[in-house]
Order: sequence, then C-alpha cells, then structure tokens
Amino acid sequence: MPEWLLTDENYSPPNDRDTFVNKSILSFLSILARIKTQDSSETGKYGISAIFKVAFTFMLILLLSLSRSFVFVMIINVYLIVILSLMKAEDIVKILKVSLVMSLFTFILLLPAAFWGNSSSTILITGKVFATITVVNILSRTTKWTSITGALKKFFVPDLFILVLDITIKYIVMLGDFALSMLYALKLRSVGKNKSKYTALSGIGGTLFIKSKEMAEDMYIAMECRGFTGEYHVYNNFKFTIADFGYIMINVGIIVLFVYFGRI
Repeated sequence: MPEWLLTDENYSPPNDRDTFVNKSILSFLSILARIKTQDSSETGKYGISAIFKVAFTFMLILLLSLSRSFVFVMIINVYLIVILSLMKAEDIVKILKVSLVMSLFTFILLLPAAFWGNSSSTILITGKVFATITVVNILSRTTKWTSITGALKKFFVPDLFILVLDITIKYIVMLGDFALSMLYALKLRSVGKNKSKYTALSGIGGTLFIKSKEMAEDMYIAMECRGFTGEYHVYNNFKFTIADFGYIMINVGIIVLFVYFGRI
C-alpha cells in the first residue's frame, strides 16, 4: 500500500462568508412564494368580482391624482386603512411597509418645498402616494393574477399587453426555480474559501440568460404548432353577488365625495 493512502486526512477548509448567496436564495424564495401563494389562493364564496376590483382601483387612482382636496385624500386613506384592518396580519405588514417607505421617500423629496412655504402641497402629495400604493397593493394581495388578466380582457385591453404580462409572470416563476437550483448547487459545491464569488454569480446570470432564450424559442415553436394567433379568450361564469353590489355602492359614494370635496 502506498504510504499516502495510510495517512489520515485532516483537511480543515477555512471558513468563508456566504451571506450574499443566502440573501439571494431568501429573496428568490420570497418572490416565488408570493406569486405561488397568490395564484393558489381561493376566492371566498361572497368574494368581490375581479372586474369591479380592477375597474374601481384604476378609478380611485384617477380620482386621487385629480383631487386638490386634503379632506378627500384623508377620507380615502381612512377608507383604505379600514380595508387593511380586515385583511391578514402578514398582508397588513407587507402592504404598510411598502406604502410607508414610499411615502417617506416622497416626503423627503418634497421637504425643500415645505421649507419655502408650500407645506400643504407636500402633505397632500404624500397622502396621495400613500393611498395610491396602498390601493394597488390591496388589489395585488386579494386578487389572482389570472383574474386580473381576465378582467383586463373584459375592458378591451390589447391582447399583446395581456400576453406580455401573463408570460412575464410565468417566466418569473420558472426562471426563479431554475436560479434557486443553481444557487443551491453553488452553495453546496463551494468548499472552503471561494475568492471568486462574483465570477460564479455572473456565470449563473449568463446561464439564466441562455436558459430564458431557449425557453422563449421553445414556447414560440409550441404556440405556433398549436395554432395560437395571439388572441385571448376568457371563459368564466360571472355572477353578480351582494358583495359586488356593496362594493359598487361604496365606490359610488367615493365618486360623490370627489364631486363634493375633490376640486376644493
């Protein structure tokens, strides 16, 4: 037996920090879990139709952008906070985190205008930003992506826009799963101190680009073979419920408030 086979192996690899890889994995997991959870969540028996949600969300954003009344903006913010209070705690935290951060960022940008005597506009615009981001996040958290694209089709949105939106969401999930597998492989195969982490991550980015190109070509061939002409057809059994009626009445009240307060 050779002497080197009889000696003990006492290799102790030096410690290395893999915080960047761990954060990347957690970020991918968070995004994928968010999309998959939303797409698999079931709408309640008395849930509001996605058509009304999308329509009145865009209407509310338009009214907020046109309004010059501080009272109207504050009423809408109170209304949205009441809606938030009826949602799950984790959804409330995530929505408020985004809304408050963006509102604070807007307030800091407009702070010089407040020092020059235009404090009312600063507070008004900050309130509008908070309400706009909150209402969009509420729509995103309470409505499936498929329901949103179906509602867009009902409003005669071009099929090309719906196709891009739908395919983008699906590709985020598929490429995210692929990127997660490569990050796990990178972490498991990194023994000791890796001095070329960014080189490995750039390799992952390049592989993702090639994989996305191959998937796009395969999808095009599959859609061409199946006779897809770019036209979307929505098949759903729409039923007008009591919740839809109540939601419409609330938004009619918002329109009345805008007419009364909105231009003051």
